[in-house]
Amino acid sequence: MAAFKGEHGVPEDAGSCHTALVDGYVIEGHVPAGAIVRLLDERPGAVGLALPGMPQDAPGMGGSPETWEAQPVVLITNEGELVPFDF
Repeated sequence: MAAFKGEHGVPEDAGSCHTALVDGYVIEGHVPAGAIVRLLDERPGAVGLALPGMPQDAPGMGGSPETWEAQPVVLITNEGELVPFDF
């Protein structure tokens, strides 16, 4: 799995438990749907989004819609930088 993540531009410090390819973008971890919708609406030049680690109150892990939307999602730039991504 590490090789797959590396091939698709996911830096180690953005790693999580799940990796998906969605319409040309990498989605790493339990990224809230609202963040993915914004990504696909705006289509920035970037690798994709990540929610590093496995936060216990992330979508699919517990919590509620309020805690899901408050997760610290980051945009993975084409240079491999992690930039906060508000949604």
